[in-house]
Amino acid sequence: MYFLPDAAALASFAFAALILSITPGPDMMLFLGRTVSYGRLAGFAAMFGATTGILIHTTAVAIGLSALIAASPEAFAVLKIAGAGYLIYLAVQAVRHGSTFAMREGGKPQTLFRHWLTGLTINLLNPKIILFFVTFLPQFVAASDPHAGSKLAFLGVLFIAIGCPVSAVFILMASKVVAVLRRKPKVMRALDWIFASVFSAFAVNLMLARA
Repeated sequence: MYFLPDAAALASFAFAALILSITPGPDMMLFLGRTVSYGRLAGFAAMFGATTGILIHTTAVAIGLSALIAASPEAFAVLKIAGAGYLIYLAVQAVRHGSTFAMREGGKPQTLFRHWLTGLTINLLNPKIILFFVTFLPQFVAASDPHAGSKLAFLGVLFIAIGCPVSAVFILMASKVVAVLRRKPKVMRALDWIFASVFSAFAVNLMLARA
């Protein structure tokens, strides 16, 4: 099927997406915080809001990068190299600063729509997420691929398909997850190092291939 990347790229992307999904970040902290404070439905509403944001990011990236490929495959290749640099930056940041575990507890009761809207807004307005999608997805599509747009869209949907079940498990086990993360900071550090190692490997592999 024309929208499917090759098996190696697909496996690499799936593995990277899984590592990213299990590493606590702003979205995951929001889901856990809403669940602990307002219940599971609030946590799922926030998750679906963030998922809606990811769909919007994916659509924008697929359309925008497809246009860039049509205009200049060379420029797209440069973007991929820039993406490798950004992946290294993310790895360094994970090791230097670690995951931030801050819960949003308390507050007045809110409707599920407000929880959904919060998840959507945080996702859409986070410049790191925008930059991540623009530089991460192209790592797995060739600059000369005539079906790049379809493949980028597929990867975005796959990212959601991998991330949502992981987030759902975290939400269903929110109380236990929060307790473990608060009691065992070494678990967080281990996740930080795994994250850093995986994304450094992708970045180095890309740069060596270009060289």
